[in-house]
Amino acid sequence: DVVSLRREGQAGHGVINGVNVYRIQERVLDEKGKLSYLTKLMRFFIKSSVFISKRNMSNKYDLIHIHSVPDFEVFAAWLPKLLGTKIILDVHDIVPEFYASKFSVKKSSSVFKALILAEKASASFADHVIIANHIWEKTITSRSVKKEKCTTMLNYPDSSLFYKRPRRRPDGKFIMLYPGTLNWHQGLDIAIKAFALIKDQVPGAEFHIYGEGSSKGPLRDLVAGLSLGDRVFIRDVLPIEEIAAIMSDADLGVVPKRNDSFGGEAFSTKIFEFMALGVPVIASGTKIDRYYFNDSLVEFFEPENEKDLAQAMLKMVRDHALRESLARNASRYIKQNSWDERKTDYFNLVDDLVGKA
Repeated sequence: DVVSLRREGQAGHGVINGVNVYRIQERVLDEKGKLSYLTKLMRFFIKSSVFISKRNMSNKYDLIHIHSVPDFEVFAAWLPKLLGTKIILDVHDIVPEFYASKFSVKKSSSVFKALILAEKASASFADHVIIANHIWEKTITSRSVKKEKCTTMLNYPDSSLFYKRPRRRPDGKFIMLYPGTLNWHQGLDIAIKAFALIKDQVPGAEFHIYGEGSSKGPLRDLVAGLSLGDRVFIRDVLPIEEIAAIMSDADLGVVPKRNDSFGGEAFSTKIFEFMALGVPVIASGTKIDRYYFNDSLVEFFEPENEKDLAQAMLKMVRDHALRESLARNASRYIKQNSWDERKTDYFNLVDDLVGKA
């Protein structure tokens, strides 16, 4: 069973590849502040707690794998935990730093310290903690959980969707593409400004952005203000099957994250996805991306430097051999760093927790 949010128009229940998906609360990206954001988290916490407790009474779960944000969602499994169910807390985004970035909160604030306490309590409640990258593993094991209770697992792309395929687009344009959340730390404003600096030098180039998030309105305003409406296109989020096909037809992936305390350490699965599709990537030289990649795999630019990004864009548009080299090296890299190669680590963890050989 999967218990999740739902997008507008989705059914409350569906079956995907034999998995029951229960969409118990609609997700609308319209938070105007901390209170509205917290209210939605609490609503889902209460609804999921009731739902999981009822389901567990009729068909006991062996394992519940809970995805953060927020960390405290792990307590929705309080009744199954009491009855012997094993609990994994999967920290996709490290909450104190995520909150500080989203709402401009200082690390010295009482709110930030309270979120660390919540992180500690949540990790203590869980039987095991999964963390999404090795830098965050160092952070969380230094303050909230013992190293032996924590496993690092990157978020790998689905190889049934993200694979190299024949090109379908014969229009002769050079398409740069970003797919994902449209939040401030993703740095899309930097990328749009960089594109504006080179648009006249590459008249056949376009920048396509797909996604939802709090920055969508301001980004559209920026595009209009720079008179880029015929070259930069901000489109709605699409199902993953559709966006994978669109990404595969791009000439260049752009991942322009800011190098702040959150964005600089948040691993972007988009880079892996582009690599699996055979599409070369420009990426901000953040702490996390420099940790996992090098110059033979992606074209780096100085974080938050629109002029440096503009030069990197221009270089990639003009240098076909460089694009081919990066894509070729990245394809070899992703074969060694994929879910197909790493899934046994997760299966072994599950077997250890539920006591099956």
